[in-house]
Formats: sequence, C-alpha cells, structure tokens
Amino acid sequence: MPGFHLAYTTLGELNSLKDNVVWVFHALTANSNATEWWPGLIGEAQLFNPAEYFIICVNMPGSCYGSISPLDNERFHDFTLFSIKDMVAAYQKLKDFLGIDKINIGIGGSMGGQQLLEWAVTEPSLFNHIIPIATNAQHSPWAIAFNAAQRISIETDETWKEKNERAGIDGMKAARSIALLSYRNYETYQTAQAENNNAAIENFKSDSYQRYQGEKLAKRFNAFSYYFLSKSMDSHNIGRGRESVQQALKTIGAKTLVIGISSDILFPTHEQELIAANIPNAELNVIHSTYGHDGFLLEFEQMKNIITNFLKKSGVHNKAALLNN
Repeated sequence: MPGFHLAYTTLGELNSLKDNVVWVFHALTANSNATEWWPGLIGEAQLFNPAEYFIICVNMPGSCYGSISPLDNERFHDFTLFSIKDMVAAYQKLKDFLGIDKINIGIGGSMGGQQLLEWAVTEPSLFNHIIPIATNAQHSPWAIAFNAAQRISIETDETWKEKNERAGIDGMKAARSIALLSYRNYETYQTAQAENNNAAIENFKSDSYQRYQGEKLAKRFNAFSYYFLSKSMDSHNIGRGRESVQQALKTIGAKTLVIGISSDILFPTHEQELIAANIPNAELNVIHSTYGHDGFLLEFEQMKNIITNFLKKSGVHNKAALLNN
C-alpha cells in the first residue's frame, strides 16, 4: 500500500530484559495518547506508570489522528477498508520495528479490545497477559445495525459526496447522536438529563445534550474516518478463516482478565462471558455501573482494583499495585 504509515505514542523505556511492554489499544474515536482518554489507568503515578513500563499505543489505520487515513492523498471515499485483522497485521510491523519480541500486558476496551483479541489469536504466545474490556469476539448484528444507522446518517448529508475534508460532517453529528444511545442507557439519561420541573414542553436537556455531543465530535474528528472505522469494527470476527469463534479463543495462551460492564447494551456481558468461557483459565469480572458501555472510560477505581488483583495473582508486583493495597 503506497504511503502506508502508523502514528504511535510511547511512554517510558524498554528495559534490558524487554519484559515491561504494555500495549494499549484505543477505541473508535480516540488517539494514540492514552494519557488523554485513560488518565485513570495510564500515566505518572497510575497503574500503568511510564516509570515502570514501556507503554505503546498506536493510532488505528483509518483514523484521522496520524495513521494512514482517507484524508491521505485525498483518497476520501476510495480509501481501502482495514479489517480488524488487517490492523493487527499493521501493528505486527510496528512491533518488529520497535524490536519487541514479547508483550507483557495487552489492554483495550471496545474496538480496542477487538484488536487485542484478534492479535492474541494471531500470535498466541506473544502476550503474557491480556485484558479485553467491554468487547466481543465477533461484532453482533445489533452493534452492526447501530453502525449502519450511523453510516446512513452520514450518507444522507448532502455534502457527503464531495471530495473535501469537511464532507459529511453534519451527518456525522447525527451519527454521534445515534451512537450515544448505545454507549449509555436509560438510567444514564434518567440520572443526568432529567428535567428539574414539570414545566418543560421543549428544549429538553437530553435534546441539547445530543446536539452538543455531535458538535463536540465535529470539532476534533472526521466523517470519512468515522465512516470507515465503523466498517472496520463491523468486520470483527475472530472465527473468520478459522474453525470457529470458540476454537479461536481456545488457542490464546495469555493469562486473561475479561472485564464487562453490567449496564452495557452495546457489548452486553454475555459477550464477555463467551470470551472468558473459551479462553483457557480466563478470569471474568463485571463492573457495576450506570454509565453503560462508556463505563470502560470512566470507572477507573473499579478497573484499577480488578486489574491490580489480577496482576498480583499473576506475579506482576508493580509499585502502583502495591500502593493500591
């Protein structure tokens, strides 16, 4: 592929034994700087501290945050779709370039967890530990339908057929509004967006919230990247080209902690149960949260406690883990 490139961020240094690598996988619209979107887990004095670990996060192919994307060379609508498996193939080249033979800990939520699972199946002995969070082994018809509805929103934007960087941006705002309904749930809105009195007949909090979130994304993201990355997510199926999803999971050799979120309607907990039931000796923990799928970006204390206990049982005694106990 002409002009193929990846943007990535590293924190800390690779030690002499090369056994302190933590590979972080980001979700749909995040970037390679994990301290920005996972500040409760990644960074100075956090569970994954650059003073102890060599932390790597790579921007997904297709994203507008530095890796090869539809904006490069004005490919726009003609960009080549990267499946989740294709993304892993790209990361393997980066791994080799960085001189990494073993990854101590792989961690990622949502679409990041999909990439992690695919890589753990592709190279069963690469990871010592994997921590897939709020994710699945195969993208569900329900989740694909949400993504399809978002792409339809972009396609109905009258500017979408134009070949320029801002094409489809209003459609993406509508798409983000649809996405939020799957990232949260009834209770999330009932708690945060309920009216304070009985007088309102229009201009409701939840209405303005949906519009605000669309505008917010439009200031930092791109409709072409959103469109193609949603298709990448739909492609996720670790059983493709293999005997079955279950058999693929059984080949994973890493010690595995699977984390689900009780109120997640996009990646419901039975999807994490399937992962944990088929990876040999995997551990499953479900976080109780009212935030829905977005809980993996917010419930830092619960995740830190669960991950710390898992790593201690696995013999990883880092300073942050000791401090938490």
